[in-house]
Amino acid sequence: MGEYQDNSLGSKVFQKLREDILSGKYQEHTELRESTLGKELGVSRTPVREALRQLELEGLVTIVPNKGAYVTGISWKDIVDIYKIRSLLEGLCVKMAVEHITEEQLEELEEVILLSEFQVQKTSGSNTDQVVNLDGRFHKILYEAANSRILCHTLMDYHKYVQKARKLSIVSKDREKESIKEHKQILLAIREKNADLAESLVKEHILHVMENLKKQGYEEI
Repeated sequence: MGEYQDNSLGSKVFQKLREDILSGKYQEHTELRESTLGKELGVSRTPVREALRQLELEGLVTIVPNKGAYVTGISWKDIVDIYKIRSLLEGLCVKMAVEHITEEQLEELEEVILLSEFQVQKTSGSNTDQVVNLDGRFHKILYEAANSRILCHTLMDYHKYVQKARKLSIVSKDREKESIKEHKQILLAIREKNADLAESLVKEHILHVMENLKKQGYEEI
């Protein structure tokens, strides 16, 4: 895994296709035709070919000689592996954040929690996309607060790889409320400069996400 960092046209096409695969727009085994994608994106086949090769390196696409490129996608095992790694890295991240977080970042975390509660408390039902986005924002602030560019980039990358699973993990109001409660506990531990507790709470939070995914039957999808 890892970001494709250059600013070439191929890189832009890569980022777009990567996002579409991870969001579920292109399902597993779907053929990605260079000519069709080129027309959709308004580019020639060359940057599309370049992007497909990079996607193959990331394990998201399989290129079969003389046949074409096919979506590999993210398996249940991939999801499990990513969350296991995330639990360790986010534990490290939050311990570092305790030392480096600014008052402005603490206020941003408070704001995200308030906005999340507002979405969940809507009488007409919460907007799942908004809740997922706010959840992502909460974690992104923590990543930035760790004051480690490398760790932040790595965790953001993992976040992108499980975005479809993340959305499914909070489809119920009960889980949404529990997730917000867990965020509050993490924030309180950070405010109290209790690095060990914050680490434990973050790991538990990610474990709960995994448990809820299993309840939703994600591994069968």
